[in-house]
Amino acid sequence: MSYLLRKSRSEETQQKSSSSEEQQGKVNEVRGLLGTLTEEMPSFLSDATIRRFLRARNWSTEQATKGLKETVNWRREYRPDAISWEDIVEMEDEARRTYVADYLAKNGRSVLVSNITMKSKVSYKDQIKHLVYLLEYFAMNSADGQDDYVVWLTDFRGWSISSTPYSTTRESMYIIQNYYPGLIDVAIPFDPPRIFESFWKIAKNFIQPNMKEKVKFVYTSKHESMKTIEDIFDLDMLEPSFGGRSTSTAFDINKYAEKMRRADKMRGASKGYN
Repeated sequence: MSYLLRKSRSEETQQKSSSSEEQQGKVNEVRGLLGTLTEEMPSFLSDATIRRFLRARNWSTEQATKGLKETVNWRREYRPDAISWEDIVEMEDEARRTYVADYLAKNGRSVLVSNITMKSKVSYKDQIKHLVYLLEYFAMNSADGQDDYVVWLTDFRGWSISSTPYSTTRESMYIIQNYYPGLIDVAIPFDPPRIFESFWKIAKNFIQPNMKEKVKFVYTSKHESMKTIEDIFDLDMLEPSFGGRSTSTAFDINKYAEKMRRADKMRGASKGYN
């Protein structure tokens, strides 16, 4: 059965709270537990955000409230909502390394493409800032309450341990799972070399069980594995480097920058970040 037709255990758990009335009741309960925090960060602590945290925590109001409070504390200090395109160091190179695709997956999800074997020219701190900037972009665009919003496709060909240091991987996963839970639909490591298996044995310890279920390894040498790509993507839109048939021109940094600036303006991030 294809990836699109399979149900994960997390999806089966969500069915237990499928009633919209039940869901709204839990949202209201969490809102009450958050108290005045909802007045401090009304844009962030929307019903959609609370619902996303509830889904990611199997509809536990206690766990969702705890996660939201921790996220509020982090947002006070890190100020992710203030990061704009202009704040990204070496923006052109970093955008070529990880970018929001200009096409959607078959199920309407947004697509994040990473080419991590491209050597970054910026510090570890600035790499994390770029990741947070992109996560904030997706969180804004999933404001309708849709969870599992992003398909993350990562090119691992030519990977080495220097491509993704453990420290960067650990912090990246912590931020994704704790401050932006429920955004990732599926993460696809594309054609990782055999040496990556040793790295994965350690890195997967940083990953929560529900997130592990979303990781789908794809190998060009295995036809059944490549079927995952066919199930998830419209091959006419997908880059040839991932097995697609797109004939679109090369990555246009100017067009991409304009798209990100428009998004910044919509969410009020153009004020700058320190």
